[in-house]
Amino acid sequence: MSRRKVTIDDGFNHELVIGAEFDGVFEIPRINEPHTIITPKGFTPFTKRHRAPSDNEALSFFEYDTRFADVLIEPERYIEVARSFPVFVPPDCSIYYDMPFAGQIANTYRSRAIGCYYQRHGANVYPLVRWGDERTYTDLVFPEPLSFAGVPRRSVVVISTYGCIGKPAYRLHFKRGLEAMLYYLDPVLVLVHGPMPDDIFGPYMHHTDFIHYSDWISRMKGRG
Repeated sequence: MSRRKVTIDDGFNHELVIGAEFDGVFEIPRINEPHTIITPKGFTPFTKRHRAPSDNEALSFFEYDTRFADVLIEPERYIEVARSFPVFVPPDCSIYYDMPFAGQIANTYRSRAIGCYYQRHGANVYPLVRWGDERTYTDLVFPEPLSFAGVPRRSVVVISTYGCIGKPAYRLHFKRGLEAMLYYLDPVLVLVHGPMPDDIFGPYMHHTDFIHYSDWISRMKGRG
């Protein structure tokens, strides 16, 4: 039987946000600008961290949530791992446009909290920005977009299209969210994990610098 831990009773690992700043009406833990902006050679998934193909990798979590559950449950065990990579990208806790909004809030909070925690322990953290439905990337319902809370403006961000643009509804929300993200955060550099189709990214290529990265499997097979 797999090991599980209740994370609600202890305040969603409250120790992660001791000393943190909180952003906006949702009180999302804030990730500050990274202490060094470098261009990593690629994204190495957490479960492949021992197989990193270069010394200039971004440690990432672009895989099923269950594969990095240990980081969510016991993040203190992996502080040294986070610090050992030149770039650390917070956990990619799943956010879908059709999941309950409470879940979208919780997973945004958890990703930022862990990113904030590792940053305070010396990791060079690049914020991961994910969005779901229009409530997460617009102010039509709430005073501010959930998905951009806790992320510094005019800095570097990481986004991923992997698994997010295959269906028409997903594609629509991704494109709208991308436009909103560029408007609200005005990043100077966007690292893109996964495909960059022209019909989604073309209109915004003049807005900032985008760098494309293939997913792990394509990279290992020499397709990117």
